[in-house]
Formats: sequence, C-alpha cells, structure tokens
Amino acid sequence: MNKNILHKRLQNIKLIILDVDGVMTDGKIIYSSDGREYKNFHAHDGFGIVRGKRSGLTFGIISGRSSPMVLKRAEKLGIGFVIQDREDKLEAFEEIKQKQKFSLKETAFIGDDEFDIELLKAVGFSACPSNAVSAVKKVVHYIAENEGGNGAVREIIDMILIAQKKI
Repeated sequence: MNKNILHKRLQNIKLIILDVDGVMTDGKIIYSSDGREYKNFHAHDGFGIVRGKRSGLTFGIISGRSSPMVLKRAEKLGIGFVIQDREDKLEAFEEIKQKQKFSLKETAFIGDDEFDIELLKAVGFSACPSNAVSAVKKVVHYIAENEGGNGAVREIIDMILIAQKKI
C-alpha cells in the first residue's frame, strides 16, 4: 500500500479492535491437569494499549472463543468492551458501532485467522501479526514485523500513534 494512503488511514483511527488468540497471545492455549486454561500476554502489548488509551484511542476485543482470562486482561488494561464466543466478527462490530458511534473508517482491527477476514476487509485500517495465516496476509493493509503475543499489537499501536503525532 502507498505510504501516503496508509498514513491517512492511520490518522483517522479512533477505535482499535483486537482479536485475542494469535494476536494478543501467541495463539497457544495451555490447559492444566485440572482443566484450567492459561494464556500468555506480552507486557509490551499491554503498555501499548495503555499508552494508546492515554492518547485518546478506544480499545475493544472481539474473540471467537470465550475465556475468563480475556476478561481479566481486558479489565487490567481498561479495555472498554469485550465480545467473546463470536465467530461473525463483522456482526459483533455492528453491535459495538451502535453503542460506540465509531465508523468503519475510524476503526482498526488486528486479526490473524480466516474468520477475521470479513471485518479486516471492512475497517479503515487492518493489520495482522507476522505469523497470521496467509489468507489474512493477503487482505490486510499492514503485516507486523512481530508475531502475535510477542509485540505485534504494540508495533501497530505505535504506528498509529506516530501517524497521529501522539508519540
């Protein structure tokens, strides 16, 4: 994508929606012998979200799976809304849009797998971690250098904040 067009897209962003598994985490789901689920979240990504919020961005999560760990992480980071267990992420975004009043042009979405594609194609700016599936890489505006759960979210947030002259 042309750098000037990309820069304009980034300047419009007010809302960043995140997928969880493979974006906020490395995609691995670990279960203990007693059935507890564990996820790895990267501190750099967390700081990027906190800094983005301080700079006026709004954050949300739309995940195809449901996990209490996602709610805990969202609460810790002050993420405004969480929709879980929803494979149709475009439909879930429509629910958010009703409440949040953000347009698609003002929205960024970071996803990594095939069920993210419709929302990735619809938003003003779409991105994925470097280890996203190839079908996703074909439709996004930006492919991060970092992998999911390993700084990709921070990289993309910083890119938006730099374009908006907030860092």
